Amino acid sequence: MITLCRSTSLRSLLLPALLATLALVGTGCKKATRVAQGNKDQIFHYGNGGEPSDLDPQNVQGVPEHHIIKALFEGLVTMHPKDLSAQPGVAERWEVSPDGKTFTFTLRANARWSDGQPVTADDFVQSYERILNPKFAAPYAENLYLMVGAEEYNKGKLTDFTQVGVKAPEKRKLQITLRAPAPFFIGMLRHYSWFPVPMGTVTKFGKKYDKGNPWTRPENIVSNGPFTLKEWKPNDKIVVQKNPRYWDENSVQLKEIHFYPIDSTDTEELAFRAGELHATNKVPASKTDAYKQAGTTLRIEPYYGVYYYRVNMDPQKGSNPALKKAEVRRALALSIDREAIVKNVLRGGELAAWSFVPPGPGGYQTRDKLKYDPEGARKLLADAGYPGGKGVPKISILINTAEDHKAVAEAVQAMWKKELGIEVEINNQEWKVYLAAQNNMDYMVSRSGWIADYPDPNSFLGIHTTGNGNNNTGFASPKFDKLVVDSWSAGASGKRTGMLQEAEGLLLADMPVVPIYFYTRRYLIQSSVKGWFANMLDDHPWKYIYLDPAAPPDRLPVLGTAR
Repeated sequence: MITLCRSTSLRSLLLPALLATLALVGTGCKKATRVAQGNKDQIFHYGNGGEPSDLDPQNVQGVPEHHIIKALFEGLVTMHPKDLSAQPGVAERWEVSPDGKTFTFTLRANARWSDGQPVTADDFVQSYERILNPKFAAPYAENLYLMVGAEEYNKGKLTDFTQVGVKAPEKRKLQITLRAPAPFFIGMLRHYSWFPVPMGTVTKFGKKYDKGNPWTRPENIVSNGPFTLKEWKPNDKIVVQKNPRYWDENSVQLKEIHFYPIDSTDTEELAFRAGELHATNKVPASKTDAYKQAGTTLRIEPYYGVYYYRVNMDPQKGSNPALKKAEVRRALALSIDREAIVKNVLRGGELAAWSFVPPGPGGYQTRDKLKYDPEGARKLLADAGYPGGKGVPKISILINTAEDHKAVAEAVQAMWKKELGIEVEINNQEWKVYLAAQNNMDYMVSRSGWIADYPDPNSFLGIHTTGNGNNNTGFASPKFDKLVVDSWSAGASGKRTGMLQEAEGLLLADMPVVPIYFYTRRYLIQSSVKGWFANMLDDHPWKYIYLDPAAPPDRLPVLGTAR
């Protein structure tokens, strides 16, 4: 998943509420905050970090979209809120063939779309055809390549979808056949690329493969998750409400969730402090220490993700010829003092990233790590024909709007100037424009983030295979591709680890991506929020969350306002 942000102004979000509060104080009255009232009404107010580009599960690729889509839709499996173990979702059970390649899912008899129609196995078959059809150009089509024939169909080499490894032998039986056993397959199914979409609704409001199809508007959408879409005011808020037709409706305690797209972490923190948000997406680095001292609202938790810079190395795209040389890309990587960035800029417990794959489940460790080596970087630059940075055209770093992205970019800008003599400018764009530029490869260097879609190193390495919809760097290595694909069938063995390590080594040698730090989740949350547990994927199934109206007020620091 790509990370963050978008926009809501301080004035539109906070000022009316704050002015109203001040007026009531002057008359001896006290108005309940959004949080206090939400605790009573079971309405959760969440800082979502970004305005979603879409709510079509097959046409999105970001964390802000993920937060909302997992409220609206459900796949074959869900995840336990504490340990991320696979739990039955639309599928009440499944069986695996002795060779580990064929999975047969039995769907729930009471699984329903929000219009009352049953969720059937054919819904999944039709959905998988849509996301894999080359006409649709889905950003996450590669997630389904584990299925027999899926890659060939997506690339136009196979035109008969009946030859793809997904079948609906019965209304409630779905059969998926993999090209090789994959230990992480069930975990992959938690991702929205494997969710069903209501094809009857999709085709009712537009063409099946159109990206601009308005079927996801509140007045049109049909979904199958614990919530339905009630309201969508762009750049203001999205409201979802409890779905009375959800199969596990009795477990859902929240009546509504309000998602606010706030790109400014300072604005978001102010909203939290004013009692307007139950939880934020982030917290400003400059205010982290104050919240540490104040009480329990600050959370700093492990997060299975990497913050990195993409480098446009495609010879046909971008506008900086120096970046087409591997020596230059490696020089950029070796001249970044990552320890200084995490300690002095971010200050949220992040870890300097000397590899692309973070430490994670299964004990995987990168074999060929990077290091901070300015002298070596200068030598590489000279070997590439740019001694002292002379002749390197000015590099532009593309970021989306957020204080932390700007702060990191400014630090990198200073390091590349000091150590390499390279001039750098920072290009700030709002979320949708930034995403489009990145996907169209209309950039030189682009800030990026990747959060694992499932707890396995393959989630980080698989996105760099040739033609992957999340690659967007121009990196293409047949040897890398083969190692990644062959690792699928190697099981949980040392052989598989070796394949993944070799593949990561190839990635770091060619350097289409420059890892900077491994994420931690640093955010604010009210103590009234219950059923929310820390986990490495920051995945908090909405149906388990509820609000405690008897929770005492949280102790907050007294801070100055942002300017």
